[in-house]
Amino acid sequence: MAETAMYQPARSARAQWQRVRGVRYRLHCWGPASGRALVLLHGWMDTGLTWQFLVDALAGERRVVAPDWRGFGESDWAPGDYYFPDYLGDLDALLDAIAGDDADAPVDLVGHSMGGNVAGLYAGVRPGRIRRLVLVEGFGARARAPEEAPENYARWLEQWRQPPSLREPESLAAFADRLKLRHPHLTRERALFVAQCWLQRSADGGWRLRADPGHKRSNPVLYRLEEAEACWRQIAAPTLWVVGRESRTLSWFGGWEELERRRRLIGAQLELIDSAGHMIHHDQPQALARSIEAFVNEPG
Repeated sequence: MAETAMYQPARSARAQWQRVRGVRYRLHCWGPASGRALVLLHGWMDTGLTWQFLVDALAGERRVVAPDWRGFGESDWAPGDYYFPDYLGDLDALLDAIAGDDADAPVDLVGHSMGGNVAGLYAGVRPGRIRRLVLVEGFGARARAPEEAPENYARWLEQWRQPPSLREPESLAAFADRLKLRHPHLTRERALFVAQCWLQRSADGGWRLRADPGHKRSNPVLYRLEEAEACWRQIAAPTLWVVGRESRTLSWFGGWEELERRRRLIGAQLELIDSAGHMIHHDQPQALARSIEAFVNEPG
């Protein structure tokens, strides 16, 4: 049986580099170099380039920018640790660079998972900078009780004694097979493309993930849901929440009832994508592209 060919992009990405708060960022860009940007923020352990499937599925031609977060993909690793305020600061500076001379022009912002959590907070902190907001499986985390703090700090200290590591894949094809097992709606062509985006050759000829193992270290500061909600209440942009019908995300923070409570707090529209798990932009890029385009192209 012949080996499955890797997914071939229909729209070519351009690479740009931008220094952001002391970290060199890799930006993946499609479409015109000017005009209102559709900014795509990837999630944990992902890269900006795997938005390729969604970009190819867009019906219209427009400017699209997808950065690799610090410590992921081709962007620099950060010294020390990774904290959410750093992502907010990076996004603020990135939007300055993307906007250029038109600094007052709001962008259409899409965030997946971790990127969605960053986008949701940012849209409340800087409401004037966002025209439309789409949160794809990124709706905050579960509330943490203060009583969890001692154990959480102790865990963080122990992780500095024994630095985390990432499993080294045996091959590109084997890694793609693992992705397909975990995400059954992912085609093998797309799985091979994602594997190529996530992996690179190591010095010994093997493969390693394009990510800083430091991302596996737990955050020493507990997630404060009340603070997130205070930010969400300040969101001024029309907001769309997108959930994969087969996703396990809801179990991470309390199920449908809690999702509905948070959605009502923001006043977001809710859309469910069939035959999709957490990685909707990999599983069903065409359906997600239709939802995003219909939403951001609404008048008003």
